[in-house]
Amino acid sequence: MTIVQATINDLDALTELFDLYRQFYQQPSDLDGARTFLNDRLSNEESIVFLALDNNEAIGFVQLYPSFSSVSMKRTWVLNDLYVKESGRGKGFGEALIRRAITFAVEVGAKGVLLETGKDNITAQRLYEKIGFAKETNYFYFFSV
Repeated sequence: MTIVQATINDLDALTELFDLYRQFYQQPSDLDGARTFLNDRLSNEESIVFLALDNNEAIGFVQLYPSFSSVSMKRTWVLNDLYVKESGRGKGFGEALIRRAITFAVEVGAKGVLLETGKDNITAQRLYEKIGFAKETNYFYFFSV
């Protein structure tokens, strides 16, 4: 298992994984859209993506978006996307990707890493809590357009 920071050179492998990730969330396959979206994020340095490789095969990814905390005057990172192919699940790829995201946040002096998942995604919640994420008890508001 190898975890690398993705670049434009990894766009083909990353596009396939991203499309599978979106399909996991009941979105239709859209390889062209996925490629354009990822190309824009990487080219404009709007996200950080780490890629998990198993014998040089792309098996999973994690994507982080920057945010900021005004009170602490520090950057935070939103762990927005995490996906591991079915063939790689249960083998530690997801945990390795999350740990790499946390290490990255520490390396750049961030305040922390934020993520959210569905209330019914118990498997993911167990993994996050095992790694050290704490469930928020506050209530948040969200406006969807």
